[in-house]
Amino acid sequence: MTKGSIHKAEWSDYGDPVSGAHVRQLTDYLGHSCHLYFTIPGWFDHGRRLLFASDRENRSNLFGLDLTSGAITQLTDLDKVPGTDEAVLMASCVSPARNEAYYRHQQRVFALDLSTLNARKLWEIPPGFIGDLMHVSADGKCVLTSIFEDLSDRIRIDYDRGYVGFAETYEARPLSRIIRIAVDGTGADVVREEHQWISHVNPSPTQPHLVSFCHEGAWVGVDNRIWGLDLNTGEVWKIRPRQSDRERIGHEYWFHDGLHVGYHGTWPDGRYCIGHLKYDNTDHVEAAFPQATGHTHSHDGSLIVGDGGKDVRLWRWNGHSYDGPRCLCRHDASQHIQKLHVHPRFTSDGKQVLYTSSVSGYGNLYVVDVPDFDSLPLIEDRKQ
Repeated sequence: MTKGSIHKAEWSDYGDPVSGAHVRQLTDYLGHSCHLYFTIPGWFDHGRRLLFASDRENRSNLFGLDLTSGAITQLTDLDKVPGTDEAVLMASCVSPARNEAYYRHQQRVFALDLSTLNARKLWEIPPGFIGDLMHVSADGKCVLTSIFEDLSDRIRIDYDRGYVGFAETYEARPLSRIIRIAVDGTGADVVREEHQWISHVNPSPTQPHLVSFCHEGAWVGVDNRIWGLDLNTGEVWKIRPRQSDRERIGHEYWFHDGLHVGYHGTWPDGRYCIGHLKYDNTDHVEAAFPQATGHTHSHDGSLIVGDGGKDVRLWRWNGHSYDGPRCLCRHDASQHIQKLHVHPRFTSDGKQVLYTSSVSGYGNLYVVDVPDFDSLPLIEDRKQ
């Protein structure tokens, strides 16, 4: 099938066997599907459709899922990607201001018109560099991403399957650049360059000049995980400055207000923690976090979703600490490759959680309704 082709609805509904919450499986195909990375909202057409990546007919493409009818439209018609960059389309993004999505294919960044499905090339990654996650600025004027030196000639690299070469890349301190790509086609510029592995360039969803980025690597080893960048002035600063060489902080994301950054990790004594703070390091809240999690997401810190163990979990702020976790639903995902990570995130209205699971044998998209927190079963107090 080619772009513009429409697949009939694949969804089915069930009650979660543990929590009773209503779950809708959105896709069902003999190939992996996944939603965009958890920091990237994938809804478009005024929230009526969802952008996702899917492996169908032995190649990966972008698709749009109609959330009313379930119909799935193929949006791109891409050749199979050689090598190991299998999760590249998970790094795509949707404009908040234009009817466009942006994706990377074979070192080139494209703008995709979501009405006509015409694609136009915006920029090409220079030889010798590897691309990373892409996001759109709050005003929709540019795509922000990072690129870093390709060390595959001296290091075996397969980041998507088992993080092969991850530690070695961090130790090598590759030349990295933060790139701003104009969506009007006028070009791109380098806004930051370091001999540190830069990744997770996340623009604020409300402030066009504010960006967070990270120094990638083992959380316990990096000089500081979360950094801020002012695109207007070029100023760079630490966000949530590192306080001990034994703490671990990461998986940062912006709250809906575009001013606060959330994260999770562990304190030096091994206790789990979660926190958030304003981009200028004021209004800092950090608390012990009951039980482990893989990724977390929230709109304002009052209700947190995470993917610890085999559950999609919720924690609730009570004014001084977090209650829970409570089981929203089981995901039972293998998570053995990047595109099969659960990556739960709230829908924009907070009424559902979107996640990916391979419980069926293949990665598929799911949404689960969020019931009253106190109605959900408490997860036993053990490390998972």
